[in-house]
Amino acid sequence: MRDLFNTKKTTQNSDSDNTVVNPTEEFTTPPENVLENTETLQPNEQSSEPKEDSTDKHYSIGIDLGTTHCVLSYVDITDLDADERVHQVLQIPQLTAPGTIEDKAQLPSFLYQAHEAEINAGDTALPWTPKPDYLVGEIARNLGAKTPIRLVSSAKSWLCHAGVDCKSPILPTEAPEEVTRVSPYQASVAYLQHLCDAWNQEHPNTPIAEQEITLTVPASFDPAARELTAEAARAVGLQNTILLEEPQAALYSWIEKSHGDWRNHATVGDIILVVDVGGGTTDLSLIAVTEDAGNLSLTRIAVGDHILLGGDNMDLALAYTLKAKLEKDSKRLEPWQVQALTHACRSAKEKILSDNEADNIPIVVPNRGSSLIGGTLRTELTRDEVNNVLLQGFLPEISSSEHPITRARSGLRTTGLPYAQDAGITRHLAAFLTRQRNAVEDLNGVSLAENASFIHPTAVLFNGGVLKATRFADRLMAVLNTWLRTEQAPEARLLTGIDLDLAVARGAAYYGFVRKGKGVRIKGGTAASYYVGIESAMPAVPGMPPELQALCIAPFGMEEGTETDLLEEELGLVIGEPVRFRFFGSKTRREDTVGTRLDYWTDAELEELDEIEITLPEENRKAGEVVPVYLRASVTEVGTLELQAVSTKDDHRWKIEFDVRAGDE
Repeated sequence: MRDLFNTKKTTQNSDSDNTVVNPTEEFTTPPENVLENTETLQPNEQSSEPKEDSTDKHYSIGIDLGTTHCVLSYVDITDLDADERVHQVLQIPQLTAPGTIEDKAQLPSFLYQAHEAEINAGDTALPWTPKPDYLVGEIARNLGAKTPIRLVSSAKSWLCHAGVDCKSPILPTEAPEEVTRVSPYQASVAYLQHLCDAWNQEHPNTPIAEQEITLTVPASFDPAARELTAEAARAVGLQNTILLEEPQAALYSWIEKSHGDWRNHATVGDIILVVDVGGGTTDLSLIAVTEDAGNLSLTRIAVGDHILLGGDNMDLALAYTLKAKLEKDSKRLEPWQVQALTHACRSAKEKILSDNEADNIPIVVPNRGSSLIGGTLRTELTRDEVNNVLLQGFLPEISSSEHPITRARSGLRTTGLPYAQDAGITRHLAAFLTRQRNAVEDLNGVSLAENASFIHPTAVLFNGGVLKATRFADRLMAVLNTWLRTEQAPEARLLTGIDLDLAVARGAAYYGFVRKGKGVRIKGGTAASYYVGIESAMPAVPGMPPELQALCIAPFGMEEGTETDLLEEELGLVIGEPVRFRFFGSKTRREDTVGTRLDYWTDAELEELDEIEITLPEENRKAGEVVPVYLRASVTEVGTLELQAVSTKDDHRWKIEFDVRAGDE
C-alpha cells in the first residue's frame, strides 16, 4: 500500500407547531383566523383525505434527522413578499403498535427487525403502502423495549464512527444470526423515506422532491459523515438539499420565535454559547455578535468535538443503578435484560423529571425463567436516584480547570460506538471553552480579558431533550456562571423561548427562508481547518517512515459555494494502484491559510481523520505512474468538502471522495 503523494393516526399537536412568518424580518404571532383554518385531528380520529395544496405552492422544509427523534418543519415561501406565512411542524403518521397508526410531531429514530411470527399480515400497513420495508418510529421503539436485540438505534452516531463501514449491515451490533442486520446508512435512509412519504401523503400536489430542503447535522460531523448524510438524502430523491449545523438551526429558531425582538437581546460583543444535549450527543458551538456596516451580524466562531454523550448515557447509568439494587437481592440480570431495563429507565426518568409529584416509578423487567412469580423482576426508580446519579454524574460542580478524564483503553473491545470516556458534561464544556480562548482574536468588537483562562460566553442557548429538565438546565447555568464570577466576568444570561424538541427542524425551515434574503444569516463555513498528508520522497532508512507534512486545503470558516486552487503546490499523484490519503482536522488553528504546510504539530492541534484507501483510475496511463498535479478544494453549496487532483499537463481531474465509510450495498 502506497501513500497518496510522494515529493509533489392520532394527532399530537402543540401551540408551538404553528407560527406566522413576517417575511421582511422574523416570524410573528399567528392571527386567530390562521389557527382556525389549520387542519387538525382529534384523538383517535383518522384524516379521511390528505390536505390538498395548490400545485404552484413552494415550501422551505427543515428536517432534523436526530439521534433519537426526527422532525419535519415547513414554511410556505411561494410569495417571499407576503405579509405573513404559517410555519408548521408536520404531524407524522406512524405505527405505534401493530395495526395502530397515530400522528406525532416526532418520528423516533428507531428501526425494528420483527420476527415473522411477531406481527400479523396487514398490521404494518401505512397510509402510503400496505407493507413498508422497515418498521420505524414509535412502534420500533415500543417493540424494541421488549426485545432490544432486534432494535436498531443511534444510526446517526454510527455515521461519524471512523472505525466501521457505514454501508455494511452491522446493526443491531449484538443481534443473533437470525436477525437481519442493516447498515447505519440504510437506517438513515429509512427514516428519511418515512418522512418523505408522510409529506407526500399530506401534500400530494407539492411533492417533497420539488421543495427546498435543509437537513441538519451535528456541527462536529466530519466531512465523511456530512457526505453520507447528503447521500442518504439523495437516495430518497431529495436533490435540492443543503446541510445546516444543528446549533445554528437552534439559534435560527430562537430568532424566529423572538418575533423580531432578538436584536434587543443581543449586542455587539456578545458571545453566544449553544449547548445541545440530545439523546446521543453533546454538541457545543460559539456564535459571536459583531457589527457589519452598522447592522448586527452573527458568526459561528467555534465548534466542539463529536461527543457521544447524552440522554442515552443517562438511561444506561440509571439502568446500572437499578441492576445493582436487583443484584443485592441475588437477582442476576442477563445482557438483554439490562437493555430492556435501560428502555424502562428512559420512560421513568422522563416522568420524574416532568412531574414534581412522581417520586417513585415502578420498573418491571421481563424474565425468561419460571422461578419468579409472573416471570418478571420488579424494582423502582426514585427521584433521589435520578438526582444523585444524573446531576452528580453528568453535571458535576467543578472548576473551569477540570477537564475530561481519559484512561488507557483495553486492547480488545466489543464492536460499539466510541462513547466519551468521561460522563461529566461540565468537564467537556470546560475543556471546550478553554481550547477556544483565542477564538475571538480576529473579530471586531469582540474582546476577552487578558487574564481569562477560557472564553467567556455572555449568553447561553440550550437545545436538546435532556435540557428540557429544568434542574439540568439550572445546574449547567450555575456551574458556568460560577466559572465566570471566579474570573470577575459578568454572568451569562439564558436565551429562552424555543421548543427544545422542535427547534432544530423549525430553525432549518427558517434558514431556507433566510437564504432567500429575508432575514439575518449566521456566517459559518467549515467548522474546522482541514489538511491532507504529504509524504516526502527520501531514501529508505531502517525503522523510519517517510516524513509527513500536513498541507492546509480548507481553512476554518471557508464558505459554502467557494473553491480554491493550490497552484503553487505541485505534487505527485500515484495512479492505477492502491494508495492512501491521510487527512487531518483542527478546530483551534485559525491562522492557517490555503497552502500552509506544517511539518510539526501536537495531538491537541491536529486530529487525524479517516484514512482513505482507493485506486485512482489510470485514464490511459500506466499503473503506478506518478502524475504531476495541483489540488483543488471546494466547499459545496450543500455543505460538503470536496478535493480534486488536477493534472498540470492536460487538466484531467481525479476526485478524492470523502465518503470513506461507503461499501457495496
